[in-house]
Amino acid sequence: MILPREPQSSAAVAEHYDDLDPFYREIWGEHVHHGLWTTGHETPDQAVEALIAHLADTLALAPGQRICDIGCGYGATAEWLTGHYGVYVTGVTLSSAQLRQAERRAAGSSLLNFMLQDWLTNTFEDGAFDHVIAIESSEHMPDKQRFFDEAYRTMRPGGRLALCAWLARDQVRPWEERHLLEPICREGRLPGMGTESDYRTWAERSGFIVDGFEDLSRNVRRTWSLCAGRVAKKLLTHSHYRHYLLDARSSNRVFALSLPRIWLAYVTGSMRYGFLTAQKPLGPV
Repeated sequence: MILPREPQSSAAVAEHYDDLDPFYREIWGEHVHHGLWTTGHETPDQAVEALIAHLADTLALAPGQRICDIGCGYGATAEWLTGHYGVYVTGVTLSSAQLRQAERRAAGSSLLNFMLQDWLTNTFEDGAFDHVIAIESSEHMPDKQRFFDEAYRTMRPGGRLALCAWLARDQVRPWEERHLLEPICREGRLPGMGTESDYRTWAERSGFIVDGFEDLSRNVRRTWSLCAGRVAKKLLTHSHYRHYLLDARSSNRVFALSLPRIWLAYVTGSMRYGFLTAQKPLGPV
């Protein structure tokens, strides 16, 4: 696993998203995750919804089921799932800024519930959910084994876990770690970036049966060229972007450096985008 030189806590993750909230909403939009391009002709909005649909297809969702969305962002993914499948979704986030946006969605729906809560110290009962999803949130967990342990504990027997994660390639070369992956972790407030084998090991140690893995790197990396283009346009047309990046007091401005770094990490294969699915057995294994 790749570890940043400066340890990243859950509090640092929350501060990152609170501090950069207006920029995330303007650059990423309502879905704070990658898009999935399968034909290459999808619009950015269609691509981000395609990623959710691809994840949902693995869960065999049915109306009335209870889903937990770990790291729910602004609640758009949860809202999409309730609208398409009639499921109840509970979303958890560390960011109070994200929670405020998500609660506006919940105000008009009996199927949505959002909470400000650290997943690693959550208050949910055993077996509270039929399925658990995590789209690009496990990277922010300081204790990734506990992330899987809690997913297993809070899921009913027979339930499924579906997660998308930024991953380091196996056998990372020294220059890739030094110039790409370690800075990405530090700048993006990631306490660590695991490999596919790390994720399989953590899931299996928790008791899950891993039954699927896809490398979606080529299908999602277009996200970063789009984001870089949007940032460049904002820098030219909006003075508050320039002021923020030039303000030495803005501790999270360093994330701007990660935009080209992440794009290059995908191009070189140093970083991967993995989609892992696993099931909690119906009985003892």
